Amino acid sequence: MPPAHALRIRDFRQLWAAGAAGGLGAGMLVVAIPAHVYAVTGSVLATGVTLAFEHLPSLLLGPISGVLADRWDRRRLMIATSLAHAAAISVVLLARTPGTIWLVYAAALGQGATSVFFRPAVRAHLPAVVGTGPALTSANTVNAVTTGVVGLAGPPLGGLLFAVSGVGAAVAAAATAALLAAAAIARTSSRPSPAGASGVTGSVPAEASGAPDSVPSGAVAGSVADAVREGLSAVRRAPATRALLASDGIYLLANAALTALLIPFGVATLGGSAEVGYLLSALGLGFLLGAPISRRLVDRCAPRRLIAAAQALVGAAFLVMFNSTSLPAALAAAVLLGLPGVTVLVAVQTYVQRATPGHLLGRVTAAFLTVEAAVTMTGAFAGPALSELSGLPVALNAACAVTLLSSLVTLLLLPPSQRPVR
Repeated sequence: MPPAHALRIRDFRQLWAAGAAGGLGAGMLVVAIPAHVYAVTGSVLATGVTLAFEHLPSLLLGPISGVLADRWDRRRLMIATSLAHAAAISVVLLARTPGTIWLVYAAALGQGATSVFFRPAVRAHLPAVVGTGPALTSANTVNAVTTGVVGLAGPPLGGLLFAVSGVGAAVAAAATAALLAAAAIARTSSRPSPAGASGVTGSVPAEASGAPDSVPSGAVAGSVADAVREGLSAVRRAPATRALLASDGIYLLANAALTALLIPFGVATLGGSAEVGYLLSALGLGFLLGAPISRRLVDRCAPRRLIAAAQALVGAAFLVMFNSTSLPAALAAAVLLGLPGVTVLVAVQTYVQRATPGHLLGRVTAAFLTVEAAVTMTGAFAGPALSELSGLPVALNAACAVTLLSSLVTLLLLPPSQRPVR
C-alpha cells in the first residue's frame, strides 16, 4: 500500500520543489516586467501589450503542447522548458530603451510558451510518480496550496526587488528559480514507477482504461494534427470529462471576471488597496485551512456531487464577500471561500488524471489548460466591461451568478455513476 501523503515520495518532493521555485520566479515577474515596460516607455498600452503577449501562447500552442507531452519523455520536456524559461526571461535585460522594448514582448512570448509546454507535461507525469490512488489527491492538494501561496508571495517580492534594485534583480532571481526547478526535476528518477497505481478501488470509470503513462504501440505515429484530433476525440468520447471541461470553463470564466473586479471593489467599497491585500491574504489562509479537508473529501465523495456543491459554495461565498460593506464580513467570507475553492481545483484535476489513459493525458490536460487560458482572458475583459456599462455591483453579482451556474451545469452534465476512492 503506497504512502497516503505524496510528500513521502521522493520524486514528488523534487517535482513539488521545482513547481514551487518555478512558480515563485514567474510570480516575481508579474509586477516587475510590466513596471519595467512602463518605466521605459511611459505607455499604459505598451504595458498591457506585454501581458497579452504572455497569454497568447496558451491559445496558440495549447493543443500542440499536449501532443509533445504525450510523445516525448515528460521528465526531459520539463527540464528543457525550465531551462528555456530562464533563457527567455533573461532577454528582458537587453530592453533598456523604447526602441528595444520589443525584446520584452519576445521574452513574454518565450515565457508564455515555456509555461504552456511545462504544465501539461507535469500534470500528465504526476500519476506515474505517485500513482492514481489517495497519494494523487494529496499531490494535487499540495500543489494547489503551493500555487496559491507562491502566487500571493511572488508579485510583491518581485515588486520589492524592482523598486530596490531594478528589473535586473527581479529577472536574475526569476532565472535562478527556473534553473533550480530544472535541477530539482533532473534529480527525479528517469523512469518512475507508478507508486500506488494499484491502490485505487472503483475510481476509474469505463472510459478510462489504460494505466498511467502507458503508451500503446503506434500511439506516437502520425502527424501532429492527427494527434491533436485524437486528443479532442478522447474528450468527446468521455461524457464525464466533456462535462467537466464545460462546467470548469464556466467556473473559471466567472473567477477571472471577479479577480479583475477585486481591486475596484476593495478601493470603492472597503476603503483602499490595503484592504485588497487583506482580502488576498484571507483567501490564501482559506486555501491553507481547506486543503486537508478537501483532500479527504475528494477521495470519499462522488465527483458529481462534490464538485457541484463546492462550486455552489464558492458562488455563495463570493456573493457574501462582494456584497459586504464592512471589511471583517468580507474577510470572513474570503476565508470560508478557501475550502470549496481548493476542493474544486483538486477534484477536477484529480478526476481527469484518474479517468484518462496515460498516453492521452497530456492532450486532455492541454485541452483543459487551453480552455482555462481562453476563459481567463475573456473574463478579465468581460468583468470590467460590464462594470463600465452597468456599474460595479451589477458586474460583481452577475459574475457570482455565473459561478452558481457552473454548479448547475456540473449537476446536469456530469454522470452520477462515478464512485469515490476508498
